[in-house]
This record gives sequence, C-alpha cells and structure tokens, in this order.
Amino acid sequence: MAIRPIVRFPDPRLRRRAEPVTAFDGRLRALAQDLTETMRAAPGIGITASHIGVPERLVVIQLEKDPAPHIYVNPQIVWASPVMIRHVEGSVSMPGVTEEIERHARVRVCYSDLDGAEHEEEAEGLMAVCHQHEIDQLEGIFWIDRLSKLKRDRLIRKFDKLRRLGA
Repeated sequence: MAIRPIVRFPDPRLRRRAEPVTAFDGRLRALAQDLTETMRAAPGIGITASHIGVPERLVVIQLEKDPAPHIYVNPQIVWASPVMIRHVEGSVSMPGVTEEIERHARVRVCYSDLDGAEHEEEAEGLMAVCHQHEIDQLEGIFWIDRLSKLKRDRLIRKFDKLRRLGA
C-alpha cells in the first residue's frame, strides 16, 4: 500500500461530485488502505478518495480515540438534528489553515462497508462534524464554502501566503 499525493486547493477536482462505488473488490480495499495511510501521514482525521484525485464515494475517518479507521463506502446523511454546534475544521487539501464551522450536532449516516454490506450509524459531536465535512467533499462542496465570503477570502489569502512561503 502507499501514501498518495494529496490534491491541494484550489484544484478543480475538489469541486467535482464523486461517483458511487459499484465494485466491492480488491481495488477498493487497496484504495481504502492507501487513503488510511495518506490520512495518517498528512496528518488528518478524515479523508475522501477525492482528496487524492479519485472521484469515488469513499471516506476514511479515524479520531484520536479510535483504535482503527472507520471506512464508509457511498455514505449519505439520512437525518440531521436541528441542534447545531460550532467546531474548528481544516482540510488535508488546505494544510495550515483552520476556521470554525457550524454543523449539525448529530447525524445518521447510511453507508456500505468494503464488502458491500449496508449499515446505518448515528454520530454526535466531532464524529458528526467529520461525517458532514467528508460527505460535503464527496458532493464537491469544499469546507470553506460553509464560511462567509469575508472569512473565506481571508482564509484563502492566508493559505496562499503559507504556500508562497513553502509551508
């Protein structure tokens, strides 16, 4: 398995809607393993296949407390609580910058595992935030799209400056 190059903002591939996974095979398992290794090396707590230029609906999330990564194939949010929370977010595709984003406090997600079996799970707090962030990415919605224009422009300028400085 391998650590893959991460697509960096403002690459247009980050705005592309990912296609559903239809083949649950060795290639998908290898991609999930590569995603896991790439996420850990970034470092990050969540990544999609889109982040490495593969437009497929595959997500890996591993919070600090988790002994192993969670792998979600074709995930979708089927319910979201009306209660909102704010959490600082960033992206492996835009390293070095973060900002507070408002998201639903709880969500219910339907997804398949690597064998194609369907599952449903509820998440709250940081895990709920991660689901929303990564599923947005699968839809071609980059996390900064959730910011006001003023905050988004300021964040982009900061990221551009970091990139020019070689950070």
